[in-house]
Amino acid sequence: MNWLRASAGRLLLTLSMVFCAAILGWIMWDYYMEAPWTRDGSVAADVVQVSADVSGLVTDVRVHDNQFVHSGDILFLVDQERYAAQLAQADAAIANARAAIANAQATLDNARRQKRRYLSLGDLVSQEVRDQHVTTVEQAAAALQQAQANLGQAQANREIAAINLRRSAVRAQVNGYVTGFSLRPGDYVGAGSARFALLDTDSYYVVGYFEENKLHRFRLGDKVRVNLLGDRRPLWGHVQSLAAGITDRQQNQSGVLLPNITPTFNWVRLAQRVPVRVAIDRIPPGLRLVAGRTATVTILPGTPDAGPRRTVASAPAPTATAADHLHDETPR
Repeated sequence: MNWLRASAGRLLLTLSMVFCAAILGWIMWDYYMEAPWTRDGSVAADVVQVSADVSGLVTDVRVHDNQFVHSGDILFLVDQERYAAQLAQADAAIANARAAIANAQATLDNARRQKRRYLSLGDLVSQEVRDQHVTTVEQAAAALQQAQANLGQAQANREIAAINLRRSAVRAQVNGYVTGFSLRPGDYVGAGSARFALLDTDSYYVVGYFEENKLHRFRLGDKVRVNLLGDRRPLWGHVQSLAAGITDRQQNQSGVLLPNITPTFNWVRLAQRVPVRVAIDRIPPGLRLVAGRTATVTILPGTPDAGPRRTVASAPAPTATAADHLHDETPR
């Protein structure tokens, strides 16, 4: 009897362990194979390519590589003396155009007086003389219109010169970090030629690449936990958008504009990975975001983040980190 009880106990214990192992295995399978999470994620941010709108020699450089700058800060100056001289030249052209208008107006007024005088003499003046003064008035009026048009052109040139002078001081358009900087005084820059990048610290977000068989398990607005590699503190955000399409590598276009389909087919099919954009709502204090950092992205389906969103505050002091002006201290 004792032997039967011992055998029954061992059997019950074995069955219990098998059952627990099966439940644990099913949970692990569901988590690793079905749950909407991925280690294939990274921090990203918008990048502004900084270029001068005018050409010329760089006369002054006011930033260095990896420096934080505020929107509106001067990054470098491009040959301001030359563009200031062009503005002065445009002002002189306007003064000349106005003088020409005054002279043309005086000529027109005199021609009109002469015309009225000869017309008042009646038959004492020949028709040929009267026609000649009518032509003179018309020519003077045309000369006045030409002078006014020249003034308009000079004013437009002056506005362009003023714009060039303002834009010879290249300013930051966003708050961010100077990246890839190697500019020095004396370098020549061409208009529209990017010289370095400015990483917009107000635009940080996370991109996670999810397998296509997991896309139906979450919706836009669902809460997201983001763990950066090497840091135990999580970031919190929400699903902002889903990519509308990815490239089909099995197909390309032939020379006759017909689809060129690969004749072979891989029978082992791997799920396509679709980019999912995650907006960052909360960042732990003191955490420095760096574009490109590896992230594990876990979506919590059915838990929309209804709390306060991250707000873009005023730009931080030069000694502050990007996280300082992105951090929202509202407790989660």
